[in-house]
Amino acid sequence: MAEYFDAEHAQAVAALEARFAARTEWPTWLLIAGVYGGWFATLLMVRHHALSLHAAAPLLAVLCAWHMSMQHELLHGHPTQYAFLNKLLGFAPLTIWFPYTLYRDAHLEHHRDEALTLPGLDPETNYVPAGEWQRWPAWRRALWHARKSFVGRMVVSPPMSAAAVLAAAFKALRTRDRRYAPMWIVHGACVAALLFALQHWAGVPWWFYLLAVTWPALSLATIRSLYEHRAAPDPKARIAINEAGAAMRLLFLNNNYHLVHHDLPSLAWYNLPRAYHLRRADYADKCADFVIRGGYGELLRRYAWKATDAPVHPFGNGAA
Repeated sequence: MAEYFDAEHAQAVAALEARFAARTEWPTWLLIAGVYGGWFATLLMVRHHALSLHAAAPLLAVLCAWHMSMQHELLHGHPTQYAFLNKLLGFAPLTIWFPYTLYRDAHLEHHRDEALTLPGLDPETNYVPAGEWQRWPAWRRALWHARKSFVGRMVVSPPMSAAAVLAAAFKALRTRDRRYAPMWIVHGACVAALLFALQHWAGVPWWFYLLAVTWPALSLATIRSLYEHRAAPDPKARIAINEAGAAMRLLFLNNNYHLVHHDLPSLAWYNLPRAYHLRRADYADKCADFVIRGGYGELLRRYAWKATDAPVHPFGNGAA
């Protein structure tokens, strides 16, 4: 459900959605072609020895991180009105670890603003309840502290996130929860086919792709969520605005304007900057000035080795 400041704001957003770009969704179609075309072209150059594996790896990592941003756009209803078609466009498991369906379901649940950051209610929370924290061993607490810093998050978040997804899958198997069984079967088959093709067609060893491409891609993608939410009594004060530079805005498809996205979840990525600047001061007031004006560079300077805040949620008790 879209949230507007007033009727004038609603009319201004409607005008954005009436433009040619929004009617045709050509920027998103171009994005899809660019992501898949760039990924395939890079592998083609590796196959024909026009590019070395080590030179291709960072390019592929950026493209895979961009693919994750693209998947986020697809699950929010772009570029078509048909969820199944959007799913097909984003289904390819380029980053291996996270099935599209699982990501879609968890992310849409995350969009309940009243539950944001609350352990047990927000599937994307970066916090744990105090009672659970007290029971954890020291090594696990250390990992969560590290995850709250810029550098630490890039290092530990990919394996932690992958391990959490795999643990949930094995738990479902153990408890005979079959809701996602078809998804995992299809995803596993697609991953196996992809890794086989990479090794035998492109000449990219499967282990190299996992370690040198998907891991760095997840590291890049996880920068955005380092401090896009905080624990605060007012749900809107929990959602950040990050005034990032052009390169990071493109990588994250303007999802750095995170409060705008939460208020207008169906607004396409290319309209988010305009929507933000239409009411910039109002958005800053709405999130209680949770605005990172120096972009991700500011986060790196302030929190390279220091936690943004404590991993323990100050008032969430973890009750689902």
